[in-house]
Amino acid sequence: MTNRLAVDLCGITIDNPIIGASGTFGFGSEFARLWDINQLGTFSFKGTTAQPRSGNAQPRVAEAPGGMLNAIGLANPGVDAVISHELPQMRTYFHKPVMANVAGFSLAEYEQVTAALDAQENVGWLEVNISCPNVHDGGKTFADSPESAAQVCQAIKEVTTKPVIMKLSPNSGAVVHIAQACQDAGADALSLINTFVGMRLNLRTGQPILANRTGGVSGPGVFPMALRMVWDVTHAVDIPVIGIGGITSARDVIEMMHAGATAVQVGTANLVNPYACLEIIQQLPVEMDRYGIQTLASLTHHRKDS
Repeated sequence: MTNRLAVDLCGITIDNPIIGASGTFGFGSEFARLWDINQLGTFSFKGTTAQPRSGNAQPRVAEAPGGMLNAIGLANPGVDAVISHELPQMRTYFHKPVMANVAGFSLAEYEQVTAALDAQENVGWLEVNISCPNVHDGGKTFADSPESAAQVCQAIKEVTTKPVIMKLSPNSGAVVHIAQACQDAGADALSLINTFVGMRLNLRTGQPILANRTGGVSGPGVFPMALRMVWDVTHAVDIPVIGIGGITSARDVIEMMHAGATAVQVGTANLVNPYACLEIIQQLPVEMDRYGIQTLASLTHHRKDS
């Protein structure tokens, strides 16, 4: 019997297009205590750097209309601890290929982390967060220009044989050009969007709520902007795109796949409801029947052919 929800992501078939987003799904263990996370297509684990990072000062999370702001600052145990502890533990509760999220502050760090994670059997894909400041270019992020994004992609492709998914930022103002540059540099897929830069102020003091001053805006309020960017990028490239940004329901998934996404990531919704991904997966066949959709893969294929 054909799995109506299955999609192909860079040559790996996943049972459904629902991916727990990095930054909200940790290493999956907290969710695995509540439900069988093997029902996911996969998940992208916590952004990993070469060295352990405690992240930004508190407070680093704030509420916002239609979502939230965060300035976590890539808190993670470092790649050595991920390989020695987190990935072996993960094998006990997640029995599918997992997506590793790679972060770095220099090309050398991206290469180091990628090479280490490439050797891990249960890593299926490498998702590369290029919204990190480049310490060798005055703190500009690698996502700021097509040239710097392509540099990261080329460096990573040289040290891995696994599919490379470049995660793009909505803040550059040139997301289509950056997507095309990543494709030309050898990216196997793209994921977008990351968070928008925003801030909140304390009404009593007039000062920023976040210790970092600004943070990343995510949640349902960004969905229309994310959808537009996914549509624009899928019109401009020939590689798969993972749609991210404010997805909270099966209808959002279908809408994002109509825009050309091959799969989607669910992020902030997990922090509101830890069963969000599971409920979306369970509701997808109902919504597919409502709109006469036989298979989810047909939505993306139809878009590519049109």
